[in-house]
Formats: sequence, C-alpha cells, structure tokens
Amino acid sequence: MSRALSTSDRETWIRTLSFLLLGSICYALPWSVFAALPIPTDNSSVLRIQGSNTIGARLGPALVKGLLEEQGLSAIRIEAGAAENEQKVIGKTADGRSVNIEVAAHGSGTGFSALADGSAELAASSRPIKDSEVSSLAALGDLTSREAEQIIALDGLAIILHPSNPLTALTTEQLAQVFAGELSDWAQLGAPSGPISLYARDDKSGTFDTFKELVLSANARTLATHAKRYESSEQLSDAVSQDRNAIGFIGLPYIRQAKALAIAAGDSQPMLPTPALIATEDYPLSRRLFLYNQPDLANPWARALVQFAHSPRGQAIVEGSGFIAQNVQAMQVAATAEMPAQYQALTQEAQRLSVNFRFQQGSASLDNKALRDLPRLLEYLQAQNKLERKVVLVGFGDAKDDVARAELLSKLRAMAVRRELSKAGVSFHDIIGLGDELPVAANNADDGRVRNRRVEVWVY
Repeated sequence: MSRALSTSDRETWIRTLSFLLLGSICYALPWSVFAALPIPTDNSSVLRIQGSNTIGARLGPALVKGLLEEQGLSAIRIEAGAAENEQKVIGKTADGRSVNIEVAAHGSGTGFSALADGSAELAASSRPIKDSEVSSLAALGDLTSREAEQIIALDGLAIILHPSNPLTALTTEQLAQVFAGELSDWAQLGAPSGPISLYARDDKSGTFDTFKELVLSANARTLATHAKRYESSEQLSDAVSQDRNAIGFIGLPYIRQAKALAIAAGDSQPMLPTPALIATEDYPLSRRLFLYNQPDLANPWARALVQFAHSPRGQAIVEGSGFIAQNVQAMQVAATAEMPAQYQALTQEAQRLSVNFRFQQGSASLDNKALRDLPRLLEYLQAQNKLERKVVLVGFGDAKDDVARAELLSKLRAMAVRRELSKAGVSFHDIIGLGDELPVAANNADDGRVRNRRVEVWVY
C-alpha cells in the first residue's frame, strides 16, 4: 500500500501538476516576476489574433490589455483597426516604445484561415476546431492537442426574444423547427399570434456554427433563407429587442435588453442560461471559447497571452467581460422529484462544485478542459481543507439497452477521475455511478452523448 501524502507532499504535487498541465505556468509564482517580452524595433505588431466575434469584440481586447498591464506598460488604449470589427491594443514601455497587438473579429473560421496563411499567431474560436481544419492545418502540428487547444472561458448561447413576449421555454427540437421556418407563427408555440421574425449570426461566426451543430443539424434542419444575418453580436441583440415578433441566438454577454428563454434538450428539464449551469456545461446550449495556436508556440507574446488567460487574473477578466470563468466554486442544489434517491441525499448533505469532467469523444481519456481543471480542483480542495474523505464523484452516461451496463460505465468514468485525483493524495467519501439518469442533452447525436458522459464533483 502506498503511504499517505503529507501536506507538504500534496502541495508539491499540486504545484507540479499545475506546471505540467498548464504548460510553463507556475501557479506559485506571481505574474510580475516573468521576464519582459521582446519588442520589435520596427513598430510592427507583436501579436495578431484573428477569429471569433464573440471573443474579439470584448474579451480578446480585455485580455490583451491585462497582459500589457502585467508587462508594466502604460497609457494603454484600445482603438479601431483598419476595418469594422478590428481593434488595436496599444501601450507604451517605460522608455517610450510602442507595443501594438491586433485583434480582428470576423468569425471563428477566419481564425483558422489566418493560422494557415500566417496572418495571425492565435485563432480565437467560439466552437471547437473542425476535422477538416485539423487536416488542413496538419503541417502546423496537432491543433487538437493540449498544447494547441486552449479553453479560455465558457459561454452559453442565449435564445432571445422581445421583452414583451410571454413565452418562457422551448425545446431544441422546437427551436430547430422555428429557425428552419417550419413554425412561422407565435401561436404555434402558445404565444400571441404574429409572424416569427428570425435573427441569426453570419456564416463565418462560431456562434452560428455552434447553433447549427447543437440545434439545426442535431434535428436534421437547416436555417431558413429569410433569416436576417448579422456579423455583430450587439447589433443582432439590439434588433431583437426592438422587434416584437423576433427570436434570435447570441452569446451570453450580449443579451442586453432582450429576454432569454429556458431551453430543454431531449429528456432534460428546461434550463435558463445561468452562470452555474453554464459553468458545469449542463445548460443545453453551453459552449467553450478557445484560443488555438501551433503546439510549439514560438511567438513569446502569444505564449504569454495564453498563459495569462489561464491565470487567476485572466479568469477574473473573463468574468468581468460577461463570460463564465473556470474557477471552482461550491453551489447549493435544490432537490427535485426526478432525482434518484442517492442524488437527493447529496443535495441535502453536500454541495456541488462548478466543474464537470468530460472525456474525449470515443475515448476514456479526459478532454483538454478536464486536464486543466484537475489542478484548479486540487487547489480548491486544498484551500477548503477537503482533501480527506470529503469528495464524492458522481458519474453519468448516455442511455444503453442494458441499464446495468450504463451504470457500470458511468461509475468507471468516475473511477477514471478518482485515479487522477488520488495521485495527489485525495481520499474519497464515495464514488457513485448513476447511469443515464438526469440527462443534460439528447442522446440521439454525438454531441449530446458526450455531454451526458460526465463526472460531477460534490463535497461535504
């Protein structure tokens, strides 16, 4: 039997794991001790970011500004770039030299094109990289690897209406029918009669790609040709809030004056896009926001921005920009009638943490977000004195013909997370497998099954 880890052993192991999983980031060191980054003598941009409007409109420039502040620059300003939806973040060094970082926000797909032609060092994306993009960029390395795929924030697609619309909830299937034009009058959904006006992001948008994957394609539908299309998230949201017959979809920070609907997928309960449900990725239209880079990232400013985005201060900027940070927090969960008895007991005696562990598609290996969440969780457990017999892991899965098999697989997923945490000396109160209970997504598509195959973390 291996010996129990001492407190100092645990602290050392957690710092080591943080270093290994987060690249060259060391949580034990303050950011200010990092060496100053190189500045070109020709006043050219030190870093170019291209891609998602969701990231590039607000979050990207805010993270860049934070990085420049950490580097000791002053007189930092954000100004318009050469074209619409392009910005420059500019700061001055102590000796008066100018540092310039460009952020262009024309849609997630443009980020991968920019990586391919060398016109950007980082691709900002509000959806995962596509298989076709992985293949076309293979010469740069494996862009699905932990070194290349950086999950910097969480977001949720909000389905928005005019504030006066009394409708409160829809299923993803109903959404697909609405945006395909098959349901064209609000009376068909139980609201006062009127023609439904469709508002959608443009084809280059990662927001549209996410909506297409989670709603339209999952229900074998395509977007109606008469939908009004927008490159700007803000403009779409403002247009919806001024049209009594409107329905649209948007990233969480851009709800603005509109009204958000609760959404259900498959057998899940209707859920509003709340921070807690998006943090756990239970909300059916939750999504991850990414930065992609070459695995052997050569540009020091790109490397520094990636590291800064993962840091506590970077995640504070994520939260301040209206997105959901990846910090671990405890949440009280109210019991409901459909919960299994074991789960109801947990809601009475324990708290759920704002992190779910999920797995690579078709694999028992933790995905890239889960790998980065391990040190975050360990630091939380250590800070809250929860390392010894205070943790419960609850595994879930997608539906199987054999109920016992579904239960076994869900427990094996929980055991996979237990194995990683045990290496840091965490001991457990219980390990539970609940099979296909409490689905958060439909099981008729790969994305839904991946969402349902999850491990929750509870603490006493």
